[in-house]
Amino acid sequence: MDVGAVAAQMLADEARALLARLARVKPFALQETMVPAAALSTEAQTGIEEYLARGRRELKAKILEYVAWLPSAAGESSSAAEKQHRFTALRLRFNVVLSQFEIFSSALTQRSEAETGVWLAGLDAVAEDALRLDGGYYDPPPLVCYLDRGMGAAIRRARTRLPGGGTTPVAIIRVPRERMVGSGIASSLIHEVGHQGAALLDLVPSLRAAIATVHPTRESDRAAWRLWDRWISEIVADFWSVSTLGVAATHGLMNVVSLPRAFVFRIDAEDPHPAPWIRVKLSCAMGRHLFPHPQWEAIDKTWEALYPTSWLDRDRRRILAALEATLPAFVAMLAAHCPRSLRGRSLAEAMPVRGRAPADLARIHAEWRRRRGAIKEARPSLVFAVLGQAKVDGALAAEAEARTVGRMLTHWALTRALDGSAACAAARPRGANRERAPAEIAGARVA
Repeated sequence: MDVGAVAAQMLADEARALLARLARVKPFALQETMVPAAALSTEAQTGIEEYLARGRRELKAKILEYVAWLPSAAGESSSAAEKQHRFTALRLRFNVVLSQFEIFSSALTQRSEAETGVWLAGLDAVAEDALRLDGGYYDPPPLVCYLDRGMGAAIRRARTRLPGGGTTPVAIIRVPRERMVGSGIASSLIHEVGHQGAALLDLVPSLRAAIATVHPTRESDRAAWRLWDRWISEIVADFWSVSTLGVAATHGLMNVVSLPRAFVFRIDAEDPHPAPWIRVKLSCAMGRHLFPHPQWEAIDKTWEALYPTSWLDRDRRRILAALEATLPAFVAMLAAHCPRSLRGRSLAEAMPVRGRAPADLARIHAEWRRRRGAIKEARPSLVFAVLGQAKVDGALAAEAEARTVGRMLTHWALTRALDGSAACAAARPRGANRERAPAEIAGARVA
């Protein structure tokens, strides 16, 4: 028996089988059924499909090259072990292509769920609005939201490395399903948007450089500033959320970190997240700095009542006291920070804080109650800020809030879908065959 020939034939069959299986990995546009209002933005859909198609083409070319190499002079003269080594590398690459497909599939499959898919498209619109800053500081990437279990949100930022290589063309935001649907979901969502915005503006390195210029005299204060430096990536995302949503961000954060007290008071210098107890205090301090109002002191005291520090050991009380003592100076530095990417403006000046003070939000809510339909004219992030403030003020019941958020998510999703349809219609050549319309509509439904 010619073992080399048997091995070559077996590996050639396996390589062709890989090609057959690869051919069954279809574009999402051909297999995900969703109503047009639940569809991704054109930029997101195109970016994902082109990225995955490129990976499939490259893998197919490598497999065909391998199949052609096996019967060549070089292939026949190589050992069975060398043939197997090359095939194994191809199979590993095949699994990388599948794993990257699954990353996006998890986000797109939910778009076919009744109501949920449309709400996710609405959340896409909220995220895009929260990432948009006046000033044109960056070219925002497409954003895609999906739901998952658990209490916290997460983001796979655009232009970051995917498993197996390559960079993701869109930002994928995981939103906790348990927060659907109320104004609190915006707190988690816009915090994750803040991570993307901070990366686009290169805020974390510039803030760390600014922190390095602070030289407290007391050791306890120096320890506190070291922790602020360690936690700065999460802090800047919280700042993005508070400056966009006001008190809705802080209340949403409180709901996320309302955990058993062992976790709330856990201080870990290796964890990029601040200890939950001080994180809520920090959120209140940000709100107090950006939107001065007595409500922040009330929330602060409420948090202390919910999680008193009296049971803590002396070391943890000392660390928390040092962090509290440095809070005002740290928040002032954060708000006044002027990175090169903002071209002379401070972080507070670049964020949409104007017109979002508590009194402004209360006035807007009162106007919406008087003028039916006025809410639909507002930016999505402002809607969540107004609803969150109204809930804190006792002017909006939780049930009414849930109904309003659901309606607005649907409205934003439908508006995006219709705007996209209008853009497609405008781009269509004059005199296009009207008999093709049903096919175009069918295609849109599986976009």
